[in-house]
Amino acid sequence: MIATASSSENLAVSRDNLPNICGWEAEIKNVVNHNEPIFLPKTNLKLDNIRAGFACALHMHQPTIPAGANGELICNLQYMFEHQDEGDNHNAGVFAWCYSRMGDWIPELVSNGCSPRIMLDYSGNLLWGLQQMGRNDVIDNLKKITCEPQYQPYVEWLGTMWSHAVVPSTPIPDLKLHIQAWQQYFAAIFGYDALKRVKGFSPPEMHLPNHPDTLYEYIKALKECGYRWLLVQEHSVERLDGSGIPQDDKYLPNRLIARNSQGETISITALIKTQGSDTKLVAQMQPYHEAKGRGKQQIGNVSVPSCVSQIADGENGGVMMNEFARDFQPVWYEIKDNSGVAGFNGTEYIELLEAAGVKPEDYPTCQAVGQHKIWQKVDPDKATPEAVAKAIQDLNENDHQFHMDGASWTNDLSWVKGYENVLEPMNQLSAMFHAKYDDAVAKDPAVTKSTEYLEALLYVLLVETSCFRYWGQGTWTDYARELYRRGEELLK
Repeated sequence: MIATASSSENLAVSRDNLPNICGWEAEIKNVVNHNEPIFLPKTNLKLDNIRAGFACALHMHQPTIPAGANGELICNLQYMFEHQDEGDNHNAGVFAWCYSRMGDWIPELVSNGCSPRIMLDYSGNLLWGLQQMGRNDVIDNLKKITCEPQYQPYVEWLGTMWSHAVVPSTPIPDLKLHIQAWQQYFAAIFGYDALKRVKGFSPPEMHLPNHPDTLYEYIKALKECGYRWLLVQEHSVERLDGSGIPQDDKYLPNRLIARNSQGETISITALIKTQGSDTKLVAQMQPYHEAKGRGKQQIGNVSVPSCVSQIADGENGGVMMNEFARDFQPVWYEIKDNSGVAGFNGTEYIELLEAAGVKPEDYPTCQAVGQHKIWQKVDPDKATPEAVAKAIQDLNENDHQFHMDGASWTNDLSWVKGYENVLEPMNQLSAMFHAKYDDAVAKDPAVTKSTEYLEALLYVLLVETSCFRYWGQGTWTDYARELYRRGEELLK
């Protein structure tokens, strides 16, 4: 067995009325870095009997906003409950039900002899918001299907960025902070044993950075935090020669390769989410219906079932509120009586393939879209940051089809000194945070246990929430400015 922080040493969910998102980095690292199988010892699936399968994930998020009675940080869901007459806020109760209902559906299906599967991705903001609101009914329903051993084969949690930050526009040094914050907060709610089983990662908005340095640092951070695979959108990846992903390869694990501007490479397994209107596809269980028309495929010399992977918002819009409630459960009764197609969870599918003799190096390979054009201009074996920056500049100026969300700011740029080049408040707050804390934490890791560090980190992460990404005009802009102002005050 791996050495873990003892499961009996429970983490507090909050400290000083703030979410407990930092301070236990070493313990969390011990818990998540292991090679034990997660689903293999418990799965009831046999690949020989399955010709195709499908894997569905539900993404849930509510931003944190400074909109309490006296400007306190509250969950947008709480605001919806308190202002039912605005916009679609009358749906607040339905949203809360959507966050909870898997805790009813999964036990019911299992007790009726079905073998359901679902992957869950909840932002840290939302989990904190449910705690703040005292919605123990929702949390307890999630704990039931997460912590009780009889439901573990059916439910898989996916890690994500704590504050729903989109990766391409998040400052590079903060990627790992979001990833770790989510892990620690999840462990505080569900326990270290539950965290130990979280091996797949679901990026907010399915955004995959294509800047070579951002992608490299992102994958490096995921691997350092114990993740084994990543969910990606089919439009966001290409073959290494720049061509699109062949149709059949979308239904197998791929090996996502990232090369940075120093010429270093790293890779991680990726499951590819097929295109389409996500909520409608998942709500109507289309991945199951698509899987019925698919068969086995070859990886190396092993014949394996293909897998249709899909993710959708779990609560947003009428289709998820109504049609999913109608269509999710009947599928599992249909499968029970008619073998050949099965529901998988992502880690389960990958583990079953590898137990059948598939080697990860035999997976088809891919890279972030647009990178082929860079490596045509820069010899990867002689890459330098200057050469890559020049190639990106040339492509931006001369190729209207090329686009790259730039690396926000990296440790080797001197933006921390004086912020001359920093235009965005998000980057500025991040730079202030790292200028104040990086050296201190390097000298004494216990600094991350202090309330001052926790509060400053919280505001950095909150300002990076995707809901504030386009700072235009209106209420959301005002929220973002206020979060920035408070963060800046803490860091001065």
